Amino acid sequence: MESSTEDVVVEARGVHKTYGAAGGVNVQALRGVDLSVWRGEIVAIMGPSGCGKTTLLNCLSGLDEVDEGDIAIEGTPLIGMDDNTRTDYRAKHMGFVFQLYNLLPVLNSVENVELPLLVSGAKSSDARKLAIESLDRVGLADWAAHKPAELSGGQRQRVAIARALVTNPAIIWADEPTGDLDSETAQGIMDLILELNAKNRQTFIMVTHSNEIGDQTNRIVRMRDGQIVDGAG
Repeated sequence: MESSTEDVVVEARGVHKTYGAAGGVNVQALRGVDLSVWRGEIVAIMGPSGCGKTTLLNCLSGLDEVDEGDIAIEGTPLIGMDDNTRTDYRAKHMGFVFQLYNLLPVLNSVENVELPLLVSGAKSSDARKLAIESLDRVGLADWAAHKPAELSGGQRQRVAIARALVTNPAIIWADEPTGDLDSETAQGIMDLILELNAKNRQTFIMVTHSNEIGDQTNRIVRMRDGQIVDGAG
């Protein structure tokens, strides 16, 4: 992918993260990670269980703090932000998709999708309009009034993607977005991600164990023992 430095969406340098484990033993989850991701890329982070994939996703997105290193999103440093500022930045510039959807069961589809907008202070009428538009983008406008229990796994993940898209974020982070789905449904979700990426040039960074999913991305970042061993960019 031909890109200039102005197109760098994620820039991480020398990122370290250590967790305290049982028995007072410290676990080095990330050990000096460097990574660049360009606008419009779909990047898969892959590697064996426990190698640091989800930790890297959480640190890059500001869900977790790092012990050492620098991370910038669209040129904005995350390191040094207080919790409230970082939370507000995530809400306005990032979307999140998780393996188990993280939908609120008491809310219907459109209410789940509009939630990030309402949390960010949008007017309820504006939030509802944008949420319906986002559901339409993932092919679920007709399911706006249905609650998660009334939806299939694939439909629930589409609602989660609509929620991630509703703020028009620069980056969508996805942690095993197809991990709880059968192969046909998983491919349907990947087809949707590819379509949205092509139409909107949004950046998707996903953790996956699936070689079939990874092979459809622009780049595979391979990790081992808390380090990137291939595909750092």
